[in-house]
This record gives sequence, structure tokens and C-alpha cells, in this order.
Amino acid sequence: MIWFFGALLFWIGAWWGNVRLATGPASHSAGGRIAVAALFGITVLVLWEGYVRGFGISPVILPAPTAIAAKFAGSLGTLWADFVQTVIKGALSGFLIGVAAAFVVAVAIDRSPFLQRGLLPVGNFVAALPIVGLAPVLVMWFGFDWQSKAAVVVVMVFFPVLVNIVAGLNSADRMQRDLMATWSASYWQSLWCLRLPAAMPFVFNGLKIASTLALIGAIVAEFFGSPIVGMGFRISTEVGRLGLDMVWAEIVVAALSGSLFYGVISAIEKRVTFWHPSQRG
Repeated sequence: MIWFFGALLFWIGAWWGNVRLATGPASHSAGGRIAVAALFGITVLVLWEGYVRGFGISPVILPAPTAIAAKFAGSLGTLWADFVQTVIKGALSGFLIGVAAAFVVAVAIDRSPFLQRGLLPVGNFVAALPIVGLAPVLVMWFGFDWQSKAAVVVVMVFFPVLVNIVAGLNSADRMQRDLMATWSASYWQSLWCLRLPAAMPFVFNGLKIASTLALIGAIVAEFFGSPIVGMGFRISTEVGRLGLDMVWAEIVVAALSGSLFYGVISAIEKRVTFWHPSQRG
């Protein structure tokens, strides 16, 4: 119980410090925001550690953060191999293929009212399909290696990105499009100089949604067939062996990968859409 009360006292002090940081003069600076988030995360970890040690929680139910960190440090080779298989080969390749295909189809839909009326409803139907039902089918079609995981990711990211791109291409003001027409701009000139830049906030919104879906799709697909490497394979195997510390280590890798992926897209968005009101502070 000493651990628990010590963690509780730490939480009270951290709460007070976080309130001071969040309401202080440095709260609007980048350093202040990072400090608030870091202190909050450390507080959660200390409370977690104190709760597990203070109440004697079994590591099979909930391992302590120190046990997870020790397992993480001792399994770097395995975690790296799983990261490459799931994130680089499966999630990232599927993400790039799905986004590229969505761009091509979005332009085709923009030029064809027939496709706009016929393909988008079908896309909404496919996007609503549960991944646990679709993944086994694609694994049977494309095999047990990373190609089937990339196929699942393509299906998951394609339609959210497609819908956002189509909406973005239609977001340009009618007066601006009429002005391009008075300058005798072709469809492609109008697309490149006006409509595609105006669509960028919508495009990046779709990319950020797809970045989380890609990682989820790749991990879930590995539950239905995988070589003896990969984050989904490792999680399902370690759960069967009651190795919850390794499961949590894989969860940490997935969380860090997803946050990094999302952060890279957000950083690119700030560079590309610097003119948009949402990026002008």
C-alpha cells in the first residue's frame, strides 16, 4: 500500500503543477504545451505503477510500466522485426497504394457525373464492411505474407480518402472557377492551379483519418494469417502464452508508430496549407 499512497501523493502534486503550467504565462508556447502533456503522461504511469504494486495486481491481468519497459528493452530485435513487417511493409505500403488510387479515382469521378452517382454509393457500402469479415477473405486471396495486409489497408484507407478528395475538389468557390474559365483555363489547369490547392485541407483530413486506419487494418489482418513475425501475430501469440508484458510492449510500439505517422502528416499539412485559417494561429 506504500506504493499506492506514494503514487497518490505524487498525483496531487503533479495535478497542482499541471494546473499552474496550463494556466501560466507559458501555457500558449510550444514548450508549455509539451510540458503539460509530458507531466500528465508521467502522472498516469506513476499512478499505474502504484496501483499495480500497491494492490498486488497479477502481471497476467495488468503488468506494471517498469515490467513493460524491461520487456521492451530486452526485446528490441523482435519488436523491430515486427515493426518492419507490420508498419513498413503492410501499413505504409498499403497506405501509399490506397491514397494514390483514391487520387486517380477522385479525378475520374470529378470528370464523370455517372461515376459520381454510381461509384460513391458503392464506396460507402464497402467502407461499412467490418474489417474482421473482410480480412480473412483478403488473406486467402493474397497469401499470408505482408501483401495481404497491404490489401486490407488499401481497402480501409481508399474510401475515406476518396470521399474527402471529392468533397475538396468541389469546395472551390464558384466565382473563382468562373474566373478561371474567363481566362480560358483548361480542366487540368483549373484543377492544378485552383481546385487542388483549395482541396488540400480536405485531403489532409482524409490522410490523417487513413493514417490510423492503416495501422489498425495491418495489425488486425495479421490475426487471420501471418508468417512468424508481425505485431498482430506477436500479440495473438503472447496472449495465448499469457505474456502480457510483451503484448503491452507491442501496444507501445503501435502507439508510437501511429503517433509518428500522424505527426508527419500534420507537419506536412502545416507546410502545404499555411494559407488556411486553421493554420494561422
